[in-house]
Formats: sequence, C-alpha cells, structure tokens
Amino acid sequence: MKATATAHPNIALVKYWGKRDEALILPHQSSLSLTLAPLSITTTVEWGQEEDQVELNGKAAEGGERRRVVELLSRVREEAGRPLGGARMVSRGDFPASAGLASSAAAFAALALASRAAAGLPRDVRAESVLARRGSGSACRSIQGGVCVWRRGERADGEDSYAEQAFAASHWPELRMFVALLSRAEKEVGSRDGMRGSVETSPYYPAWAQDAEAEIPRALAALERRDIASLGELAERNAWRMHATALAANPPLCYLLPGTLEVIQRVRHARGQGLKAYFTLDAGPNPVVLTTADALEDAERVVREAGAVEIVRCHVGGDATVQVHV
Repeated sequence: MKATATAHPNIALVKYWGKRDEALILPHQSSLSLTLAPLSITTTVEWGQEEDQVELNGKAAEGGERRRVVELLSRVREEAGRPLGGARMVSRGDFPASAGLASSAAAFAALALASRAAAGLPRDVRAESVLARRGSGSACRSIQGGVCVWRRGERADGEDSYAEQAFAASHWPELRMFVALLSRAEKEVGSRDGMRGSVETSPYYPAWAQDAEAEIPRALAALERRDIASLGELAERNAWRMHATALAANPPLCYLLPGTLEVIQRVRHARGQGLKAYFTLDAGPNPVVLTTADALEDAERVVREAGAVEIVRCHVGGDATVQVHV
C-alpha cells in the first residue's frame, strides 16, 4: 500500500494556454513539450491512514494546494473500487519553484503514478496521463519522457485528452535547454487565471488556438529531422503568439520584464552571428533557451551577459518511474 514515483517537469514548445472545461482541465488545442532532466520531483504515497496527509517540500500543504492533491487521491479511491483509507503523501523537488518551470507538472505526474501503484492498480500510461491532467493540465505530458504531445480530444468526459510520447529521449541526444532566471518573484497573475482571462476576453484567442493546433505536425516534422532551426523558429513564434493573446486580454496580461526582452534580443543577435540558440517563454519572465550541446556554453555566456542571475541547465529526460514498497 506504499509506492514512490519520480517525474520530470516539461517545457512546451507548442504551448497549452486556455481550457474549454475548467473542471476537467480540457484544453482548447493540442500542445507539445520536451521532458526536462535532471530536474525532478519525488513523491511517496502510503494508503491505509486515518485521514489524508499532504506534505510538500517539508511543509504541510494548505488551501488550494492541498485540495488539488486530495481530489486526485479521491479519484484513485474510486478507480480502485475498494476501501483504501486515507493517504499520506510526501513530495519533494530538487529544483527551485522560482525557476520558471512548471513544478506542478512533475508533482502531479509523480502523484498519479505513486497513488495508483500504491493502490495496487496496474501500470497504464493513458490512465496515468488522464489522472495527472486532472491535477494540473501540463502534468499529463510528464508521465513519459522525450517529446510528448497532449491531444485536445473530443469527448466531453475528457477520457481521450491525454499525452503520448512522440519521440523517446534518445531520439536527439544533442538537444539542450536551459532556463535563464531573471526573477524569482511570484507572478501577479497565475497561469490558471491568466488562461481564463485570455479565453474570455482576448479577441485573438480563437486565432491562437487554431494556429497552435496547426503547429503540432510542423513541430513533429522538425523533430523528426533533428532540425534545430525549424524547431527553434517555431517555438519562438508560438511563444510570441501566446503572449500576444495574453496582452490583448482585458485587463492586459503582461508577463515580461525589461530583462526578458534584453535576453531575447541578445539571443537573436547572437543567432545572426551563427549561434544555434532559440527561446521559448511560458507565463512568466524567465526565458528557456533551446540549443545544442556544441553551442551550449556560448549560449549561456550570451544570456549571462544579458543579465540572467542564474542558469538552470537541462537535457531531454526519460519516463517517470515508480517503485512499490513491499
């Protein structure tokens, strides 16, 4: 009745931005991401307790954080179809929450694996992805490694909206990413509220969703060819269009800082001189730079000179793992 799972965060090159169903966490369009190692979150779940206990990075969870975990645990009880009692959940991450990476993606992916395994349920990548999605949308893309595509799905119950691996981590071993950390401050508007505002008020939103869906096959083709230029250009325009959609919301949502634009401009200038480096940008001020192993040090130097206070270096990670304790 106890299991431990480890999962990596991911960074979307074709972004998830906006829900068509808030309760089920169903997206308006598909998205595509890279799994990021060595960063990880490890979660242990033990059933058979008197009540649910939730510990995150050494502290008891409260409020919305606790509620989301407890709701996911309740779904596992329903799936198991037998009494499990309460669960003790302990989760710890090895990367800073302020790094601009979606820690909730790794956290809910690890929770989905550990809670199901501890309940005696068999491994089922699709079921794990659907369950993780109910905790945090992007978590469905952290069940498997490499490149994952989260399909929009068509069913009202969301059972066909899950992520599948398109390429294993071994497909492109030279690919590298790093976070250019500019600010550790908490965002004034979180991603959930930002998505809702964009969906409800941005006149650009329908065009955003249609365009992002169309980018999926183009991204897959660039990845198949290991074409850093095509993939990088696609990632940049998708990021710009997501932020343009947010900026057009009412009230406008601006996640950028002056330093964000400085890093982007320096990267673009260096690329004009031959550097293989491109950026992507989630709902926050810290760019993620996409590059290759042979260009990594030069790309990091450019970003440090542009004002990055910290570099969080990554490579393409593997599948989430789980171990049942007997």
